[in-house]
Amino acid sequence: MTLTERDVIAAVGEISATRLRTWVRRGWIQPARQGRRRVFTDVDVARVRFVHHLTQQLEVSDDEVPVILSLMDQVYGLRSALRTLGRAVDSQPEAVRAEIARTFRELRGSA
Repeated sequence: MTLTERDVIAAVGEISATRLRTWVRRGWIQPARQGRRRVFTDVDVARVRFVHHLTQQLEVSDDEVPVILSLMDQVYGLRSALRTLGRAVDSQPEAVRAEIARTFRELRGSA
């Protein structure tokens, strides 16, 4: 589902078009383009809400926001990679899955 800037502002509330455009210009929010228009997804709306929470409720400075967003992006990337790895392991024969589980427990215990 694609949303307009107006849709995002209505969904999030408490943010102005100027603030949203500033966050887009800084690269904190990265909507797609359809011609000359920016279009947002539900994921973009969640990120706008998160940035709003950081800057307004938690009073995180503008210099700290990109660091936090980068860390969050890394966490989500790692979660995605682990889901993919899990699907790859699940597709293996039972004996291979058992060996992976055994090795995982050993390595985890020695960490």
